[in-house]
Amino acid sequence: MDELYIISRNRKINFTNRHYFKVDIFTTVMDRQIQEFDDRFSEISTELLSNMSALTPRDSFSLFDKQKLINLSKMYPFDFTRLETELDIYYDIIRHDVKFTSLNGIADLSRLMVETGKHISCRYVYQLLKLALVLPVATATVGRCFSAMKLVKSELRNRMGDGFLNDCLIGVIEKEVLLI
Repeated sequence: MDELYIISRNRKINFTNRHYFKVDIFTTVMDRQIQEFDDRFSEISTELLSNMSALTPRDSFSLFDKQKLINLSKMYPFDFTRLETELDIYYDIIRHDVKFTSLNGIADLSRLMVETGKHISCRYVYQLLKLALVLPVATATVGRCFSAMKLVKSELRNRMGDGFLNDCLIGVIEKEVLLI
């Protein structure tokens, strides 16, 4: 890998094969991946995921960011009325409790909050945790439903009634259940 990079017969360049693969190939692939992510995910969903990452308990809550969690709660203004004052209390309680030091994800965090009873004292934070756990699943389910609807309701079946469309979609969406 440390030999000089050769473009064509006997034409050598000033950099090595390792440099070519690390810089030219790797950056091209990463640029394409980033472009694909930008095309697939909107700015709102990227911000939503970024805000949800502030709940991650890894590395002693190193990603904890109060402002991100407040921004996440602003998307649901009627559900999180006193979250801002509760976040400071939550962070102090969790950071000083030894039980919360070796958690891997927000599922473990929410489970341990219930076991220790902290879900009662930090009610809005626990509600935010539940939202962060449910939201990706709910979004994926809705996406699957719209993809299935696009397959079922085509130009040929444009005048399909709601009842018949619903019956057809149940068969398409829940095909794992039907394939016993």
